[in-house]
Amino acid sequence: MSHPRDVLLGAQASGVLLPVCDHYSGVEVRMRKSLQLQAEMTQEFGTCVFDVTLDCEDGAPVGGEAEHAALVTELALNAAPQARVAVRVHPVDHPSFQADIATIAGKAASRLAHIMVPKVESVADVQLAEQALIQAGAMDLALHVLIESPAAVHRAFDIAAHPRVQSLSFGLMDFVSAHGGAIPAAGMSSAGQFTHPLVVRAKLEIASACHAHGKVPSHCVVTEFNDTQAMRAAAKRAAHEFGYTRMWSIHPAQIRPILEAMAPDAAEIDVASEIVLAARAAQWAPISHKGQLHDRASYRFFWQVLARAHSTGCSLPAEVQLFFGD
Repeated sequence: MSHPRDVLLGAQASGVLLPVCDHYSGVEVRMRKSLQLQAEMTQEFGTCVFDVTLDCEDGAPVGGEAEHAALVTELALNAAPQARVAVRVHPVDHPSFQADIATIAGKAASRLAHIMVPKVESVADVQLAEQALIQAGAMDLALHVLIESPAAVHRAFDIAAHPRVQSLSFGLMDFVSAHGGAIPAAGMSSAGQFTHPLVVRAKLEIASACHAHGKVPSHCVVTEFNDTQAMRAAAKRAAHEFGYTRMWSIHPAQIRPILEAMAPDAAEIDVASEIVLAARAAQWAPISHKGQLHDRASYRFFWQVLARAHSTGCSLPAEVQLFFGD
């Protein structure tokens, strides 16, 4: 019988299942620890619950860009078979960009989940990155892009429409600083970033652009990494009020709060499981569930609840878990 993913996901719903957490590290010892933590938590949850993105942009010392690119390539190649490893390269106008792509994508494309390109301003930047990947022989490697300026936010829908782009992330700190002091420093805080109108508008534009084109919106960092309560609250607001289905982590202590905040609760999983299984048994025709009519529109919603539950390592009924066995 047909798989829910094949029946229910249309043009406006991403068929890409990405972990809800994207963890960044750029110093060698932290990159190695991140990969080890990923392996441990994969064993704990039974699935890979966060990506590890090895960082060249902020991680590479000035003058040591080539050596750092070689290091992250080695780490990606030697990661565990089930690991999800990505690399943030330098921006397309940086002198090291082409070399980054040639080294990292040229040698490790088969082991990478995606390449993250920062400071993307337009579709032209995406096209430059795509051409660099093609020249490196990475024909199918996905691009994630970081939107960090007011002009880039204005072009977010066009950027999200590019077929090579899988996800858009919001670069909060660069976005705020790009306003020349017009947004106060509080706009970068865990609370202020959800209240300042210009920041709120940017977040909503990026999320809307992603959902319009079936891409994954990834929320920005919370810099107060020792404040677990602030982290969890920010992740919940990002998911429940702003439409983000993925979020950055910059410290290992942020990973579990992100997973917890973005995971559906047990009651949601139970309802979604009942409805999707009943719909499948009815060959996706309309059904009545506890006195309420459901059809493919609501089936799609409940299937996405189950997909999010799987990606966050939640316990699923055995019959539902089979959907995620491939």
